[in-house]
Amino acid sequence: MKEWYFDLAAFEPVPGFEFSFHGGKDDRIYNHLCRITEVVVNKKLAHTWRYEGYEGDSLVQFELSPEGEKTRVKLTHSGLETFPSDNPDFAKQNFVEGWTYIMGTSLKNYLEKNA
Repeated sequence: MKEWYFDLAAFEPVPGFEFSFHGGKDDRIYNHLCRITEVVVNKKLAHTWRYEGYEGDSLVQFELSPEGEKTRVKLTHSGLETFPSDNPDFAKQNFVEGWTYIMGTSLKNYLEKNA
């Protein structure tokens, strides 16, 4: 995940492992605080997602399932409604755009490069 997800100093797929990263747009950079909540080898990885200094907690889940010779990845990010609604940076559309890039470009490029 360190190679395609975010700029992570460290990452271990172990329940309880905490990691953080900075991200945002322009001059609005946020410290993202995350903790691994569930790991099922080759099937599921889930982690919390919150922002330092802001209300709200969410959950990101990656679920893998075989599909013939390929693997389907299902991403679910729940709890977005718990973030401050008066901050446009936390609008659902921003998450959709971000996850679309990560899954459709960053992960895709990583997999193609390492195939």
